Amino acid sequence: MRMSMAENVKSSMPKTESAKEFMRMIKEYSQSDITDKSIVGTLMSELTTKKFDWSQPIHEHVTGMANIAARLKSMGMEVNESFLVQFIMNSLPPEFGQFQVNYNTIKDKWNFQEIKAMLVQEEGRLKKMRDHFIHLTTHEGPSFSKVKPGKKNKKDKAPMKVNKGNIQKDQKCFFCKKVGHFKKDCPKRKSWFEKKGTFYVSVSFEANIIEVPNNTWWLDSGATTHVSNIMQGFFSIQPIKGTEKYLYMGNRMKARIEGIGTYRLILDTGYCLNLEKCLYVPGCARNLISVVKLDCLGFNFKIENGIFHLYKLSYYYGSGTLMDGLYRLNLDVDFSESLFNVEHVVDRNSSAGNECSAFLWHKRLGHISKERMLRLVKNEILPQLDFDDWDVCIDCIKGKQTKHISKNPATRSSQLLELIHTDICGPFDTKSWNGEKYFISFIDDFSRYCYIYLLHEKSQSVNALEVFINEVERQLDRKVKVVRSDRGGEYYGKTDESGQCPGPFAKYLESRGICAHYTMPGTPQQNGVAERRNRTLMDMVRSMLSHSNIPLSLWMYSLKTVVYLVNRVPSKAVSKTPYELWTGRKPSLRHLHVWGCPAEVRLYNPHEKKLDARTISGYFIGYPEKSKGYRFYCPNHSTRIVESGNARFIENGQFSGSEESRIVDIQEHIDSASTSNVSSEVVIPLVVSQSHNKQRQQVNVPIPQNEHINVEPVDNEQVTNKQLINEQLIEEPQEAALRRSVRQKRPAISNDYVVYSVGHECDLSIDEDPVSFRQATESNNS
Repeated sequence: MRMSMAENVKSSMPKTESAKEFMRMIKEYSQSDITDKSIVGTLMSELTTKKFDWSQPIHEHVTGMANIAARLKSMGMEVNESFLVQFIMNSLPPEFGQFQVNYNTIKDKWNFQEIKAMLVQEEGRLKKMRDHFIHLTTHEGPSFSKVKPGKKNKKDKAPMKVNKGNIQKDQKCFFCKKVGHFKKDCPKRKSWFEKKGTFYVSVSFEANIIEVPNNTWWLDSGATTHVSNIMQGFFSIQPIKGTEKYLYMGNRMKARIEGIGTYRLILDTGYCLNLEKCLYVPGCARNLISVVKLDCLGFNFKIENGIFHLYKLSYYYGSGTLMDGLYRLNLDVDFSESLFNVEHVVDRNSSAGNECSAFLWHKRLGHISKERMLRLVKNEILPQLDFDDWDVCIDCIKGKQTKHISKNPATRSSQLLELIHTDICGPFDTKSWNGEKYFISFIDDFSRYCYIYLLHEKSQSVNALEVFINEVERQLDRKVKVVRSDRGGEYYGKTDESGQCPGPFAKYLESRGICAHYTMPGTPQQNGVAERRNRTLMDMVRSMLSHSNIPLSLWMYSLKTVVYLVNRVPSKAVSKTPYELWTGRKPSLRHLHVWGCPAEVRLYNPHEKKLDARTISGYFIGYPEKSKGYRFYCPNHSTRIVESGNARFIENGQFSGSEESRIVDIQEHIDSASTSNVSSEVVIPLVVSQSHNKQRQQVNVPIPQNEHINVEPVDNEQVTNKQLINEQLIEEPQEAALRRSVRQKRPAISNDYVVYSVGHECDLSIDEDPVSFRQATESNNS
């Protein structure tokens, strides 16, 4: 802490062992009576010696002296109001001499507010008397003719006129010590001023006193350069680099130069006047045009009857009008209004125009955010801006508006069937065995229990809805209240100029008194429950098909199995399983098996012989919806899809990883052109038992145009080894003839047995017939 202090302060600070003791000593030092006395002395000296120098308005000068008196009062030295008024009178310059005389001659004494108001009036009166304040800026002191003491100068009564043509070659410059020019024209002196940080320019002080509208331009014969206090209108401008540069007025006031460039004016005649090397000085009260600069460009001037005329090569370019002792250049009205919008008066010490407007800089910087502008102001890249005019920018809304994503959690339903989510998934590139290519899902919001129905077309969605509502309302003894879906045509209907034209789906909901909720266009996330459920279902379907050799056309059985499983496993959205919330009972998972695993299925066959195999080979493909058992795919059986409750599942092969996973591509796609009028052939895998080996052969069966065959087409890829139904199938390269039996098939149970059975049923009332083996042996007819 001692090292961070200034040298003059460090020496007076005592050395201590701890930082706490050091801070205590600093506190005592800063709060000592000696420090208070020094501050009071400084403030009292400033109050008594302060002078008004026209660098600020008189009301600011008076207010500053009142602030000093208030600080003295806070430190225990109260300055009486009469003393303060006298100190203010003593600070006035000689120009206020008549005002002081009037104050001393009256009997009444003014208080602080009265003298402040009177001084403001006197200041305005003195500004109108410009004859006492016209001074040209020069950086050397006022020049006087050198006259020896005791001698009279006859030319003292009139100012001396200097003619550049009369400069003698032997006259010496007092700055560079060279002959041929005066000190004020010395180029080295001008370069020295520029390196020092000051432009060697001349501006009339009187032109900077009166406050005028900032969209006016004035001709100033005493200015050596053009000056603008606003940035609007600059054709090109460059900021001042390096050290700060200032423009000095006639009373030695200085204003900071912010930039330099070319300003373009349009005169009342339509002529475009370019002001080269125009200085941007926000602190200047007027926009000034240097007559010297215009003269260097070849312009001629004619002044008569208070009108200023501008010529060049005998051509008339513009005019000006005498106002307040200066000539105001007449500009094009439309140009002036379009450039500045409104004419408003600005204070000479404030930034010109709207240069401090944050909203204006927001547009200049390409509509950046307010936070980034605050950083520019903090880093002093931009001046202090006024953010009070910051308003809603319509252009930012049009260019930056994004989708509004609500972060508030959705309101969940409190009971079953209060809200149903639905969505249609499809079409799929592979149709099911029954020709379905869509499915519709219904998800209960409270339990997340899911129903699906396979569809051939989207128009069948209303039929599925009717079946679903009738079933769930009867089973749960509740009523469906709300159905939420997207804005698809199958749900919403059509839209015309008058609004929605309800379709069958919407009309059915309306007839049942069910509210329909639709998502907004382009916002599928509003129906996120159904969208996410369909994605989950299809992800699981692809995984199950990838780990099995089941044909892709059986995807609908995989889908039904996935729904069966999802309803019985936990979900993030609910605390219990959907099945438990739907039925009130915990689900049992003991009967689950790997989908697609091989199985030996025992079917009920009343015609089974003694030597026939008790089971047939198949693949497990799901659980029946209305039976307690399993569903299997048996490619070698006459009925390929069978259901049975007796089976042995061979799941070891699935766990060993010996099966190579295949790539499954089941995606939604746009329906291609119909090819129903073209004859085609379907390759049907056929399994023939021969020498205890199963061989797969192909038979090309033509499909008529108008005949429906309930056989799933199989492409060439399905005939590969990875898609063989049985692992023991071996494909032979040569074609084998089909073996067809010529024997006539006879029923396993003879007709005699059937006749005897019928006859026995008719003779049940005969008492003589034996009913047991013993009676038969003891009978008379035996």
